[in-house]
Amino acid sequence: RGAGGEVAYIDMSTASMAVARARAEARGLANIRFHQGSLLDVAERLPGPFDYIDCCGVLHHLDDPAAGLDALLSVLAPGGGLGIMLYGALGRTGVYPLQRALRRLAGDTAPAARVARARTLLSELPETNWFRRNPFLGDHLRGDDAGLYDLLLHPRDRAFTVSEIAGLCDRAGLRVTGFLPPLRYDPLLLLTDDALRRAAAGLPWLEACALAEELAGNLKTHVFYAVRRDAANGAPAEPAPADAVPVLRENAPDALARGLAKTARLKVDLDGIPRRFDLPAGAADIVRLIDGRRTLRAIHRQLMAADARLDWLAFKGRFDRLYGLLRPLNMLLLGGPGAPPR
Repeated sequence: RGAGGEVAYIDMSTASMAVARARAEARGLANIRFHQGSLLDVAERLPGPFDYIDCCGVLHHLDDPAAGLDALLSVLAPGGGLGIMLYGALGRTGVYPLQRALRRLAGDTAPAARVARARTLLSELPETNWFRRNPFLGDHLRGDDAGLYDLLLHPRDRAFTVSEIAGLCDRAGLRVTGFLPPLRYDPLLLLTDDALRRAAAGLPWLEACALAEELAGNLKTHVFYAVRRDAANGAPAEPAPADAVPVLRENAPDALARGLAKTARLKVDLDGIPRRFDLPAGAADIVRLIDGRRTLRAIHRQLMAADARLDWLAFKGRFDRLYGLLRPLNMLLLGGPGAPPR
C-alpha cells in the first residue's frame, strides 16, 4: 500500500470477518477497517469514495446482482475501478439442474439433512448426468460440508457468461477492460485453422472473449476489472519504463526460476487444455531477481555484472517477451516505485 492508504472491509458474516481479522493480524496489517453489514448498504456504512473496490463471489448470490453493482458504483471514486468475480455459466454445466433436483428432494429439511441427502444423491447419479460428466467441478470432493453446500445447496446462486457480464456492466455505466487470466480469454489459443483464426482475430475484444469461453467450455469463474464507461484508464501496464517494478503473483522467484531453468518451453494446463510456450533466453535469470522491489533498471544492472554484453536493449527485449508470456497467465504484474502492481 502507499503512504496513508486504508482498506475498508464489509461482510455480512461474522465468521468470515473473524477469519479476515485473524489473517490481517498475522500479517501485521493495521490499515484495515472492519464493518459488518450488507453490500447493498455500503453507501451508508462506508460512504467512501474508494479508488479500488474488490467484490469476490458476492454479486452472484444476490437477488438482484445489478442492484449490488449499483451500490458499489455509488462509492467508487472518479477514476477508480472495480475487481469482480462472478460464477461462469459454461464451466458450471450441471450445477443448476442438480440444485433444482435437490430442492425437490431435500428442500424442506434441516441443513445437515440436506447435505447428507446431497451426498447420497451424488453417489446415485447416472452416467448421463451433466454434473457427473463435468470433470471441472470439485468443491464437493474436498471432504468438508462447506464446499458441497456452497456448490449445490446455496439458496441464491446464478452464473454469467462473458456476454451477460458485458451487459450487466453496460447497464451500470461501466465497461470491462480485462479478464484474468487474459490468456484464457484468447480464442486464438484454441484455434489452429487459418480461416477460423482470421475470423476470430477480426472480432471486437469482448466478442473474442465470449468466443473463447464458448470454445473452452470450462471457465467456472470470471474475474474481471471494470471502470466507468468514460474513464480513460483501465488498460494493463506496459513494460516500457526502466523504473517499473515487476512483481510475481503467487510464485516464489527461486522456485519458479529453478523450474524455468530446466526447459526452453513453459508448459501450462488450462483446466484440461495443455499449452506450451517458448521462453526467452535468460528467463530464469530474470525471474530469480524479481522480488517486488527491484526496478527493471536494477535487475538489468545485476545481470550486467555477470554478463557485460547484455545491454539494455537486449535485456529489455527478453523481459518484454517474458512479460508478454507471464502477464496473460496472471503470473507477472507491473508497478511503479511506491505504486501497487497491475
